[in-house]
Amino acid sequence: MLSCPRCQAPIEPTAIQCPRCQLTLKAHGHPGMTLHRTEGDEALCATCLYDTDDTCNFPQRPTATTCTLYRSVKPAEDLALPDPSFGQQINFWLRSHPGLMALGGLLLLSLVLVLVR
Repeated sequence: MLSCPRCQAPIEPTAIQCPRCQLTLKAHGHPGMTLHRTEGDEALCATCLYDTDDTCNFPQRPTATTCTLYRSVKPAEDLALPDPSFGQQINFWLRSHPGLMALGGLLLLSLVLVLVR
């Protein structure tokens, strides 16, 4: 179960406000949308991609402390996942191509049947 970032009270995943401290957790009317907020007194706009490229049209810009569209300006390599191992790549390919696996199995079975006779 989730907990409130302010008072640590247990909350439902679709809760818009914390039942204990009334902190807004989600964008009003859109319970599935995350509401990003600052950790300190610095505005979110200082580290937001939309502010950097000047495409932000949020009315509270440049001093917004909460935002639903926030995107960090951190480079993509900081956020990149490590490369999967060869075994993980094979496993992913096998799970992604079940039709080819079935066709290969049928070909292998027919080859075995021909060699047995």
